[in-house]
Amino acid sequence: MMNFTPDFGWYYIDANQKSPSWTGVPYFWNFMTRQAPSVGPVAQPCALEDLQPGDLVQLSFNGQEFQHTPVVVRVTAPITLETVLIAAHSYDADNRPLSTYTFQDIRFLHVLGTIRP
Repeated sequence: MMNFTPDFGWYYIDANQKSPSWTGVPYFWNFMTRQAPSVGPVAQPCALEDLQPGDLVQLSFNGQEFQHTPVVVRVTAPITLETVLIAAHSYDADNRPLSTYTFQDIRFLHVLGTIRP
């Protein structure tokens, strides 16, 4: 579901026509956790223990800003960084344990669904 609101929407037409939330990690967080209802996917911050397949992880490699958003593809109990497996495309990965990343900070997003028009 695309939201063509300039600057604050959620859309991808092509590599030159996309919203900041499509490719910018902090913009993505802000869009997904927005308080005002608008068309598009929505999520809420959650704890590691609440992650499910389809949820998202954001990593900060420098401790100052978040720079990467892999997708959770599998979670097994007990839920730890070792048992949360992710997929990513910056450096192709699938079923990669979250524990194999070196990062300074981490946060989690549980996807709630989509707001439709």
